[in-house]
Amino acid sequence: MVSDQFALDASPALAPPVEEDAARRTLRGQIARLERLLADALVTGFPADAIDVAVAGRGGPRLLGLGELEILRDDLAAQLQSARRTLAARAERQQAARTLLESMMTEPHRYRFLKVARADLGVPGCGSYEVRPRLGLVGMFMGWWHVKLSSGCPLAARGEPASYSVPHGP
Repeated sequence: MVSDQFALDASPALAPPVEEDAARRTLRGQIARLERLLADALVTGFPADAIDVAVAGRGGPRLLGLGELEILRDDLAAQLQSARRTLAARAERQQAARTLLESMMTEPHRYRFLKVARADLGVPGCGSYEVRPRLGLVGMFMGWWHVKLSSGCPLAARGEPASYSVPHGP
């Protein structure tokens, strides 16, 4: 009879209350959603901006308590907010560069020798748009300005080793 009473007393202590299970499930769902959004932010800003998505370790593999899950959720929410601020700032810079390029195209004489890099526009690859005089000095004195896209990446500097290997004969 004592063993039956012991078994009844021990089983409720081992199983967590139903409210705690629901809270854990909710927190894990929120954490998963925040991790997905953070991964989306990483992919969105990938080529240009390095967005920090690292999650600090919690002392090795173990089951986190409710308080630790809440701290993890809050940390992820703060990282997501920081990533969104970074992406918004980059989008504003790119929009300002596009507006400047549009102004350069419509009134090149107002933006003499100004350059806008393709990277500033959010376009991959090398190159830049520059307001140049048409026909060199003659165009400069006559006021003939136009926007020219550079040919691309700079050439290798003199004295750099060749990027290919020469096959050796028998």
